[in-house]
Amino acid sequence: MSEENRYPLPALGSNPSTRAQGTTPGSFARPPEVGSALTFSSPDTPGMPAPSEKTAWDFMPDDWSCVEGRWTPPEGFVPVTQLEHARVGNVTPEMRRVAEREPHLSAEQVRDEVAAGRMVIPANKVHLAYQLDPMAIGRASGTKVNANMGASPVSSSTHEEVEKLQWAERWGADTVMDLSTGGDLDVTREAIIKNALVPIGTVPIYSMILGRRIEDLSKEHILEGIEHQARQGVDYMTVHAGVLRAHLPHVQDRLIGIVSRGGSLLAKWMIHHGRQNPMYEHWEEICAVMRRWDVTFSIGDGLRPGGLADATDAAQLAELSTLGELTERAWRQGVQVMVEGPGHVPFDQIEYNMKLQRAVCHGAPFYVLGPLVTDIFPGYDHITSGIGATAAAYHGAAMLCYVTPKEHLGLPKRDDVKQGCIAYKIAAHAADVALGIPGSRDRDDELTKARAALNWEKHFELSFDPDTARAYHDEDLDVDTDFCAMCGHDWCSVRISKEITQFVSGKDADYAWDKPKVTRALSVEQREILEKRGVLSPGEIHRLASKTRHAMGGDDGHKAACHSDLAEDDAARELQAEKITVEEFLEEGA
Repeated sequence: MSEENRYPLPALGSNPSTRAQGTTPGSFARPPEVGSALTFSSPDTPGMPAPSEKTAWDFMPDDWSCVEGRWTPPEGFVPVTQLEHARVGNVTPEMRRVAEREPHLSAEQVRDEVAAGRMVIPANKVHLAYQLDPMAIGRASGTKVNANMGASPVSSSTHEEVEKLQWAERWGADTVMDLSTGGDLDVTREAIIKNALVPIGTVPIYSMILGRRIEDLSKEHILEGIEHQARQGVDYMTVHAGVLRAHLPHVQDRLIGIVSRGGSLLAKWMIHHGRQNPMYEHWEEICAVMRRWDVTFSIGDGLRPGGLADATDAAQLAELSTLGELTERAWRQGVQVMVEGPGHVPFDQIEYNMKLQRAVCHGAPFYVLGPLVTDIFPGYDHITSGIGATAAAYHGAAMLCYVTPKEHLGLPKRDDVKQGCIAYKIAAHAADVALGIPGSRDRDDELTKARAALNWEKHFELSFDPDTARAYHDEDLDVDTDFCAMCGHDWCSVRISKEITQFVSGKDADYAWDKPKVTRALSVEQREILEKRGVLSPGEIHRLASKTRHAMGGDDGHKAACHSDLAEDDAARELQAEKITVEEFLEEGA
């Protein structure tokens, strides 16, 4: 056996690069089986649960008939939800828009995934009349990211929440959940929905208990609360119907009990009344309200673990079984369903959790919080959870609920929202590339070519957060030259590779440049980034924010004095070491 074939590659999935650029063999995920539970999926570790052989087609309304494999609704039936439209073969405008946003899928494939229950399009009819841009959640589509926000009794306001919504949208949130528990909940929710381009989710029980004790919650309160929010335009709702009386004894020995607000409230209700969870008992009536407005279920995991010590325990798994039952019951009512998942889960247990849900809930999209893979890093839980989120998406989760640095500590502020969104966009994108979703690596490849050419402007333009990338670069070397400040001229491997004639590295004509130049003055956003870092002095930041090309000696038509041709005289280091005072800038009219 030849040396290069000594360790053969595994079976390859789809190549995430549209043009198969570079030399990598491609994704090590499963070859995609379009139209099945394994469209984009990771190889199963031995012992993992197999996908369910059932789909939403196996849980049809009682009054539909199946003749020769084709389902027919009763006479006079009018489809209301995206699921019902898919079942009768309709391709809705929302499905077409999803296909435009997911170019690896056709509108017909989107329809078929929705019909199978493996994809949802959260699009309340009321919200569609505002500014909603329809999107899809499902493992055949790209991994989605949700941002949580909401006013609390001690912090924030409606105006701040709308600002946070728009901030989250700017940083890539695909959906937003309004979890407000303080202030005017109705006004806040309505303002968010009217301003949102993305689907909005809520947890209706928060509003149901305003002005009353949880013990006083009734069936009428539940149905009225859900109907009211549906009428406002909420696209998906978390309903904690899976927490049953029989599950509560499993919680007694947990280190941290029930950490879900909805789960703990309903547990208290059941213990007080000695009765079953009313959300579970009245599920079909809740489904009727959800269907009327085409609100998607996000069936809540009220017994999710709140620490590693309680992960994958009897309580969590018993509830998951009930979530599978509730999924089947909702599909019979024509309602779209996704299922929520943990939580705090050790890294080694993530794949099992994802694939167990895939089996128990018949491929319904899985929407997970994190999961956090360690408990001892408060203030950094966007990182601890981002690690788990990447694994979760690779192993089957369709949407990731972000965690911000403020998790466990307080209500996230503006920068916390940005940090949470970016951490989760990283996790989602990494999983999409690993799964081989077509086109998911295209932008990475373009940035790689820009980096190889040492074309800094294109490098920043292609980055997810150009302001931060540019600010960090200019903090050390505010001249775009053919080496970077980390390596310096003599040690820059990218520059050396570019100079080797036998390599193609850095020689793409679309990224060629030959005139290193002083960078532009920092923008307001870039200046704020450097001020927060606290590395440079205020005077140095002022210099970067108000510099002129004349002051830096980089007039048009001339090479900046740190180009490789001149680097042997240490001009680059001298240029960076030179301090130009505020007074000099003022004299020059900077």
